[in-house]
Amino acid sequence: MITQTAIAQQLTSILNPNAICSWEELEATQQQTILNVTENTSPSCIVYPNTQEELSEIIACAYKNHWQVLACGNSSKLTWGGLTKNIDLVISTKRLNRIIEHAVGDLTLTVEAGTKFTDIQEIVGKERQFLALDPAYPPTATIGGIVATADAGSLRQRYGGVRDMLLGISFVRYDGKMAKAGGRVVKNVAGYDLMKLFTGSFGTLGIISQVTFRLYPMSEASQTVVLIGAADSIAEANKILLASALTPIAIDLLSTELVNSLGLGKGIGLIARFQSVTESVKEQSNRLLEVGEKLGLKGSIFSDNDEVTLWQRLQNSMWEVDAELAIACKIGVLPTAAVTTLTQLDNLAPNNLGLIHASSGLGLLKLDSSKVTSETILQMRNFCQLNKGYLTVLEAPLAWKKQIDVWGYSGNALDIMQKIKQQFDPDNIFSPHRFVAGI
Repeated sequence: MITQTAIAQQLTSILNPNAICSWEELEATQQQTILNVTENTSPSCIVYPNTQEELSEIIACAYKNHWQVLACGNSSKLTWGGLTKNIDLVISTKRLNRIIEHAVGDLTLTVEAGTKFTDIQEIVGKERQFLALDPAYPPTATIGGIVATADAGSLRQRYGGVRDMLLGISFVRYDGKMAKAGGRVVKNVAGYDLMKLFTGSFGTLGIISQVTFRLYPMSEASQTVVLIGAADSIAEANKILLASALTPIAIDLLSTELVNSLGLGKGIGLIARFQSVTESVKEQSNRLLEVGEKLGLKGSIFSDNDEVTLWQRLQNSMWEVDAELAIACKIGVLPTAAVTTLTQLDNLAPNNLGLIHASSGLGLLKLDSSKVTSETILQMRNFCQLNKGYLTVLEAPLAWKKQIDVWGYSGNALDIMQKIKQQFDPDNIFSPHRFVAGI
């Protein structure tokens, strides 16, 4: 069996010494993050390719030597999903952070996978454009990690998910060869829609090296309406809103504990954000307030800095986690069951947080492992499945992930997923066992 030192030595022919960091040289926090994914087994080193060509050579070397690799960007979402072990090499794309092309007139952007989300927004914002995603951990999240985890956030209401904005993708295959699809170079592989396949694949099919996204122009004005009250009334307000001609860019339903933690009042919450020309935003906000008033709901409008702060606080409430205690679950239910699902959360796990995107029925639960049991999670999963949905454990203490099936997949596509994995990674070198059913 090849030693950890031998792996690093082989890589010195490909990379500069400053692009290779041995396990012993890693910071303790980075070591712990990796151990929380690899079931306390340590890889030989972590490498930081500076170019896509170097990334390709690293994977070719790993393929030749039968090394198992784990990919990451800034590691902000590395602990999401299933556990893996016996990883030989961690590959970080954080130095692949170049802006390849910003076609301002075409509203498209091509960047390398390690580019940080906030850097992208800053660059395109100078042209009054933005990337319509609302991911977790925006200051550190890389665009490759956002694609690999399908992390869209609240803006999916108006703009869709990650795969709806992804125009092109480049990635490194299991054998080190580079492949592309979409974008300005259309080259599909074996007839697969690679943009959709790689979105949410958690690094199990290949390592994303470059992406092309559709951008959108910034709006003139923005306001957010918050309605708070009884579950039945919130459900009715949500139903009316979704059936109306109003065009919010985000509609989220909030659990009672989340509403309370934000200091918004008592009850279930509905938060809707409108962006357009000033008069349209004011008109739409007031119309939704009127709907709330007729249903006996407490209503408020947030504008300017108050609005920005509200959304920042909402994201912080859901994503600022204590690694030793917090459990984050991605859920999906029928949109018509969204309010009922939040009520069920209050019944099964009071004092925990829940948020569901109204149109899609996708959402997030944030649980305190000291206040719930694994049985609680299984009961919530069962409830979601009864409502044509799912519950996936993204983030949890290592001991918890060893106890339960974090994916809990109950669909009928497992055979197809296994065949795709075999097609794209026949030697199983990419993040083994991290995906559904040990893929």
